[in-house]
Amino acid sequence: MFIEKVMPRFSETDALGHINNTVLPVWFEVARGPIFKFFTPDLNPHDWKLIIAKVEVSFVGELFYGHEVTVKTSVEHIGTSSFTLRQEAWQHDKCCAIGKAVMVRYDFIAKSKQALSIDEKTALNEHIYQSN
Repeated sequence: MFIEKVMPRFSETDALGHINNTVLPVWFEVARGPIFKFFTPDLNPHDWKLIIAKVEVSFVGELFYGHEVTVKTSVEHIGTSSFTLRQEAWQHDKCCAIGKAVMVRYDFIAKSKQALSIDEKTALNEHIYQSN
């Protein structure tokens, strides 16, 4: 599991004083950085090897400005050419949002999905989601 700390900015709040629902996908993307490096170690966008097929966020609690958020990222499923990430946003020891992202290994020249290599699957498998 990868852990990223985020300090909510005032501009990320909504009229109700909560962190806006549009912010979580951005935080989750930032927290996918270590996963991106499995495929493109230098993060060079000209050598990018992933696309997103699906993103979803379930809001299970409130998040507030002024209090650090911990984003936990793990791998929920590994397929032939895709994998699913599970991400959780925690504040005050409570899980407040759960995100899922389906990532596809992609060949931008051929414009088609590409099988995950054994090395990529091995790296992903080291971060398989373990429920409590």
